[in-house]
Amino acid sequence: MTLYSCCLILLLFTWNTAAYGPNQRAQKKGDIILGGLFPIHFGVAAKDQDLKSRPESVECIRYNFRGFRWLQAMIFAIEEINSSPTLLPNMTLGYRIFDTCNTVSKALEATLSFVAQNKIDSLNLDEFCNCSEHIPSTIAVVGATGSGISTAVANLLGLFYIPQVSYASSSRLLSNKNQFKSFLRTIPNDEHQATAMADIIEYFRWNWVGTIAADDDYGRPGIEKFREEAEERDICIDFSELISQYSDEEEIQQVVEVIQNSTARVIVVFSSGPDLEPLIKEIVRRNITGKIWLASEAWASSSLIAMPEFFRVIGSTIGFALKAGQIPGFREFLQKVHPKKSTNNGFAKEFWEETFNCYLPDGSKNSQASTSFHKGHEEGLGAGNGTAAFRPPCTGDENITSVETPYMDYTHLRISYNVYLAVYSIAHALQDIYTCTPGKGLFTNGSCADIKKVEAWQVLKHLRHLNFTNNMGEQVDFDEFGDLVGNYSIINWHLSPEDGSVVFEEVGHYNVYAKKGERLFINENKILWSGFSKEVPFSNCSRDCLPGTRKGIIEGEPTCCFECVDCPDGEYSDETDASACDKCPEDYWSNENHTSCIPKQIEFLSWTEPFGIALTLFAVLGIFLTSFVLGVFTKFRNTPIVKATNRELSYLLLFSLLCCFSSSLFFIGEPQNWTCRLRQPAFGISFVLCISCILVKTNRVLLVFEAKIPTSLHRKWWGLNLQFLLVFLCTFVQIVICVIWLYTAPPSSYRNHELEDEIIFITCHEGSLMALGFLIGYTCLLAAICFFFAFKSRKLPENFNEAKFITFSMLIFFIVWISFIPAYASTYGKFVSAVEVIAILAASFGLLACIFFNKVYIILFKPSRNTIEEVRCSTAAHAFKVAARATLRRSNVSRKRSNSLGGSTGSTPSSSISSKSNHEDPFPLPASAERQRQQQRGCKQKVSFGSGTVTLSLSFEEPQKNAMANRNAKRRNSLEAQNSDDSLMRHRALLPLQ
Repeated sequence: MTLYSCCLILLLFTWNTAAYGPNQRAQKKGDIILGGLFPIHFGVAAKDQDLKSRPESVECIRYNFRGFRWLQAMIFAIEEINSSPTLLPNMTLGYRIFDTCNTVSKALEATLSFVAQNKIDSLNLDEFCNCSEHIPSTIAVVGATGSGISTAVANLLGLFYIPQVSYASSSRLLSNKNQFKSFLRTIPNDEHQATAMADIIEYFRWNWVGTIAADDDYGRPGIEKFREEAEERDICIDFSELISQYSDEEEIQQVVEVIQNSTARVIVVFSSGPDLEPLIKEIVRRNITGKIWLASEAWASSSLIAMPEFFRVIGSTIGFALKAGQIPGFREFLQKVHPKKSTNNGFAKEFWEETFNCYLPDGSKNSQASTSFHKGHEEGLGAGNGTAAFRPPCTGDENITSVETPYMDYTHLRISYNVYLAVYSIAHALQDIYTCTPGKGLFTNGSCADIKKVEAWQVLKHLRHLNFTNNMGEQVDFDEFGDLVGNYSIINWHLSPEDGSVVFEEVGHYNVYAKKGERLFINENKILWSGFSKEVPFSNCSRDCLPGTRKGIIEGEPTCCFECVDCPDGEYSDETDASACDKCPEDYWSNENHTSCIPKQIEFLSWTEPFGIALTLFAVLGIFLTSFVLGVFTKFRNTPIVKATNRELSYLLLFSLLCCFSSSLFFIGEPQNWTCRLRQPAFGISFVLCISCILVKTNRVLLVFEAKIPTSLHRKWWGLNLQFLLVFLCTFVQIVICVIWLYTAPPSSYRNHELEDEIIFITCHEGSLMALGFLIGYTCLLAAICFFFAFKSRKLPENFNEAKFITFSMLIFFIVWISFIPAYASTYGKFVSAVEVIAILAASFGLLACIFFNKVYIILFKPSRNTIEEVRCSTAAHAFKVAARATLRRSNVSRKRSNSLGGSTGSTPSSSISSKSNHEDPFPLPASAERQRQQQRGCKQKVSFGSGTVTLSLSFEEPQKNAMANRNAKRRNSLEAQNSDDSLMRHRALLPLQ
């Protein structure tokens, strides 16, 4: 039974070996065997299997020069390790390398060879089978290229825990260790590449893109990760299509139609070169230009796509490339390849034929095979100079450096270096096993594996704990997912001016170790768009919203399609495509373009503005005029006019007017806390002091003239001290109101933002409007009382008292302050202060003009009226008027009474003073002579009544006689006042009625 099993397994192995003949593998014996999977061809020939006969293995077509260079990198690394005296000394590494033809089926076919050999070794049939050609088990596999192929291979190798180290499979699905237990790689995960793509789009401020992905385990996960990153950055995707190298023509046409009709200019492509090639050919046929291609690492430097004839369509490609490495001596090794020298490399013969477009004369079969390969190559790469029907024989003396192929492009070793690093990773894992010290190993009880009988799972264990420094001085260790974290170079496709070939210009890099926001670096000066332009193309659904605007949503459209809406007042945006406008700080406002915030305009009643200057000038004018009047009154203080107007109260009244004019200045300028607390009390107290003086003075004069006899009681009651006391009491009430106000709710400076958006009004917050109302109300109450007394005093002697003018001044005062209330309530900002200043100045000027200007005019311009005789005459005339009215009233009453009794005639009063009724002087004197006569002899007044006019004359003798006459008159008047109201008239004058 055991012999039967041995023969069965050998038969299986023999079949598998037959399927891979000598020309379809690279193989070399060694103590430890490494497997390799490389895409020596881009695909397989389509063949209809009708199953009428035994199915044959499909034929690989379209030679891949880069794939052969990757294979050479593995062989070079193994030979370098074998020749190293320090790495795995006394041990030889062998290899078995197969062509995957970039398909899953061929890759699995090769993988079965590795697995079958391992199963033969696990049966330990050496004692039954004397196999001289026995090859040791494959303890690790380097490969494969595509993520879809590696996924299939990893599933199979994972069953037997055979470590697989890929050099180009970057799908993030392969990081799942629950599914792919034995998979590791020396290429970064696509997750970082997808993030880098989104960062590039965000860097160039694009937000409207299309996506194309290969329909495999590489393209689908990669583009899905990109969608997640794009959504976080508000990048919209216009279309998303899947492609494959096996897609039929109709599917390709449909994808091209979508690309042609899309407004998105940026197209993100997660695909390999073979999968993308059919699509690019159709786009080139239709000459669809103006697109920007963002290429993933798998095709960014693909020789299938980076061809001069495609450049007019894909010349704006920006792609990702792995960080290039350095492999010393690799260039010389590549140049040494030769079919006769490379006896262990079965792919060398075909490489030579494809490179020089000839055939090696080993038989018709090989010649035909070479013709088939050339035909595929003509269709794919176009790297041949013969025809598909005939190739000349190769001489063997051809110079490999004379032909330009991707095989000799060793300037940027990226995938080749990953292959080199993968081989060294396995070698260092074996070195760790080789140098393991018992008791410090990774296995049970610290045991070590036997390097001579090492198994694949033991190598896998050491690979997971690997840590070494590569030839470039970098630390190499696989993370928990079996990945190596690496950086990307960013390349831009340029057209070489020397030979017209496509060259990859490095224009930046992406550092996955850096902080977010600092990972991407791009040198825009090196980028050429469409091969010649420096201007960054536009790929947005809507035009950029300029600073000062924001993006507005359009219903039914993606978020990247928007309209630009101006920022409202008070908000700004200082960046392009702002999603929302930012509010300005409280003390700032948006400028005219809404691109920034500027300090709000500060407004108050300033000293420097025209309105403030005008009010200040008027206040100063009021102070000057008041000071001038005070000076006049002080200079002429002994004149009758000044004495008759109560000199001391006039001084106090003028002082209060000075305070009134001065208090208006507190309302001008920037309000401060102290000015706010001072201005209203200053205004209120000043005006109350002024009104109190007028009230006391008016009431005193009225009482004196209305009193029949000014007794000593009147003189005592209305003495100077009592007058000042009354003024003080009236003012003290206002002071109490102000003190209570300042204590309970003191005014303060206030920055008002609510009245106008663009302006900050610095005003005074009064603290309590009720207190302000009490202050003004009390002032108006005193003014009303004063108006009442002034109105009653309007007929007092004109020269002696200004009752009429006081009445008029009080009318002005009431008009001003009644108008002030609605004006104060309806204005805002600095105009509130202006209204109050105007009211203060108007009321102050009214009081000053009405009370004092007439007297100043008489004092300065009519000195003849500022005499004691003029004052006495005016006073006596008033007394006669009062007595005459009283006499006439009693006479009329007596007449009516006599008429009722019997019609008796009334007596006519007589006077010792000559009088005339309704007659003119027959010999009138000139006006100057008459005035001089009156000044010398007395005064002459006319008193008009309802029933006639009385002309009376009073003469004044020498001062001594006048004094004696006055004393006698007062004595007689005092006695006669007790009997009748007309006694004064009988003693002073005789008033005949007309």
